[in-house]
Amino acid sequence: MKIRNLNLVNNILLAPMAGITDLPSRLIARQYGVGLAFTEMVSANGLIREGIRSVELLRTIPEDRPLGIQLFGEDPAVLAEAARMVEGWGDLLDINMGCPVKKVVRSGAGSALMQTPQRVAAIVAAVRKATAGPLTVKLRAGWDAQSVNFLEVARIAVAEGADAVILHPRTRSQAFSGQADWRLIAELKAALPVPVIGSGDVFCAADGLRMLRETACDGIMIGRGSYGNPWLIRDLLLALQERPAPPCTPRERLATAMRHLQLTVTWRGPRRALLEMRKHLCWYVRGMPGAATFRIQVNQAADIPELMTALEHFFRAVEEGESQP
Repeated sequence: MKIRNLNLVNNILLAPMAGITDLPSRLIARQYGVGLAFTEMVSANGLIREGIRSVELLRTIPEDRPLGIQLFGEDPAVLAEAARMVEGWGDLLDINMGCPVKKVVRSGAGSALMQTPQRVAAIVAAVRKATAGPLTVKLRAGWDAQSVNFLEVARIAVAEGADAVILHPRTRSQAFSGQADWRLIAELKAALPVPVIGSGDVFCAADGLRMLRETACDGIMIGRGSYGNPWLIRDLLLALQERPAPPCTPRERLATAMRHLQLTVTWRGPRRALLEMRKHLCWYVRGMPGAATFRIQVNQAADIPELMTALEHFFRAVEEGESQP
């Protein structure tokens, strides 16, 4: 897959997700072969004001490539300045026009931009002048069911210099409820001369294959389906080659969860890791016997050694349970 001058080894992308896709999570996704991973969404206003939290979201290492950086904001000049600031930190820049979170929308950013196509034009034009690298936009279907205007907004973005469009085919008012309407991805693909990347409701390899078949999109962006499930990336890549995916054993699940924990301790420190990894570890054991008890232990753990002990005990019990006749 190619976006402007960026050649990707495959067309599987890890979505930018606030509070999720930090450096440790991206490194885990890369272990399983993801073609392009994104930072969490980064505030353009925070960057130009040298907000420590915003700058921290850009933390990366050479192994964390290719890297997409997603910016959000509502002011064309501010977004252009932020684009100049992050030049060289990643390999691709994306503008968030789909986030449904109230705090973001109230500022006029995220999916609020779906209501102002002229502002979209000004933003993309300003950012295009500020960077020569690959530029994408991530859209929602529209603000609500009465204002589905993704085709108009996408055409404007491409006319002003966007190199690809990512579509999550739900409206802002839907948030993550209901079902993503993949027919909209197919409409967008038929209408645009640039790559179209589909997002929404890919929770297994079969979902990804069906999205490609039904929409003819150029790439698949995985979001919530990757929570505690980086094997989804591997399974999808194997499915694309018509090869069977090996089952994920408790031992592999434990090794991956432990590596994720250790990476987070290294890059975030023990205290932050203790808090940040609670949700990830609960996702790693989701649907397994004893998961409810494990969640209680994780949320009550006082330090990293206690967290590691709970993790090891849980998977030892799972393995012993599976070995019973």
